[in-house]
Amino acid sequence: MTASEKIVQQAYDKASDVFDLTESQHQKRLLQLANTLYCLTDIPTSHYQQLASSKDCPLEFRLAVKLVESKRYVLKLKRPLLVGVVFAMWGEHNRLNEKTTLNPNGEDSLRVKIAQLNWITQGSVVDWHLYPVDDGCPHNSAGIAGQIIAEHPDKGKVSVLRLADELPVADGPLKNLASADDSRKGGAIILGCQQAMADRADCIMYTDADNSVHLGQLGLLLKPYVSENATVVLGNRKDPDSILVKQEERWGIGVKTLRHMQRMIGRAIFSNNIKDTQAAFKLYDREVIKYILAKPSVYDFSFDTDWIFAAIKGEYPMMTVPFAFIDSDAESASITQGPMTTWYTLLSGLATAAKARDIDHNHEMVRIFEDHIHSHQDLELIIDVLPEQLQETEDADIGDPLIFAPREIEHWLVEQKQAEVGDVS
Repeated sequence: MTASEKIVQQAYDKASDVFDLTESQHQKRLLQLANTLYCLTDIPTSHYQQLASSKDCPLEFRLAVKLVESKRYVLKLKRPLLVGVVFAMWGEHNRLNEKTTLNPNGEDSLRVKIAQLNWITQGSVVDWHLYPVDDGCPHNSAGIAGQIIAEHPDKGKVSVLRLADELPVADGPLKNLASADDSRKGGAIILGCQQAMADRADCIMYTDADNSVHLGQLGLLLKPYVSENATVVLGNRKDPDSILVKQEERWGIGVKTLRHMQRMIGRAIFSNNIKDTQAAFKLYDREVIKYILAKPSVYDFSFDTDWIFAAIKGEYPMMTVPFAFIDSDAESASITQGPMTTWYTLLSGLATAAKARDIDHNHEMVRIFEDHIHSHQDLELIIDVLPEQLQETEDADIGDPLIFAPREIEHWLVEQKQAEVGDVS
């Protein structure tokens, strides 16, 4: 065993299997481990990936391997790039602040993001600018972010924006919003992208306000963007090579029915083997962003699928990549607003975008959804029930209308509503 291999083995043995997004020491330990592995130039990345693929590999080591892969690629780049990094803020007052006894869910997320971006770009030709955008937050997320940045040495590389300050407007991609209250994340992301484009960003990455995605993984997005000419790169948490640390499933067994409807409505997306539409780890070339923002169709958190539809319609080269994601569930909007509210927004936004973008979708399924699903309450009637047709269906076959056709779904939905009325009476 070489000296480098001994160092790797020692690092592997000492690595922790716990990673807490609220603990600053965990963030520091991870970067220290990544630096140790990265600097062992005689150890190929493939060797680290092989170790990480072991079912017994500690989580911290697996995360570090993703960062090493990312860093090694970024440092090879010869073409200068300015990456705009955008995230929306609504109710992020706790996660933006540091963890304390009074703020147990604090992630110090803005400072952490800056540190991660500095780490991944140090010594490279890649530069970054960060755009945190307040989406009408009632707890003044922009004010908190502004206070943090005012004292930060990298304050010149961060632009804190408020959607409310820009509305209403007579033209442009935000003209359909009367106020920030009409946006649910999508409007804030659009504003961030507009500013990044004005600042001449070559490409734009968007993420979430929490620390669920380590931005040191930026190189995983840049590799297909630069080396394979993909103008859209989508993170895929469902890839076998991804690291997904998620809390218990938030939905009932009926989520299988919702996914079946989702894949029919979003046929153009899911038939392209894009299964993780909502991952907060995506990169778009500036020309694709221009095309998308010429006429956005939705402004809530279903905007992801509208953008993917647009990229498919515009025939832009698209790729997906595995990455690491650790769920930051304690302050999650889907928990705050309720899981079926989340699903209703996703499905209704998907239907709206499919029609607006005039792209391949199951028209009958859209009609049935709009005729029979009018709110989250209608989804709550079916989330704990699974139709017989889907009980033995494998995930790969979900969305196939031959298994459970739209007309059959319509009859089933009517039956469920009638059963509910009968129970009430």
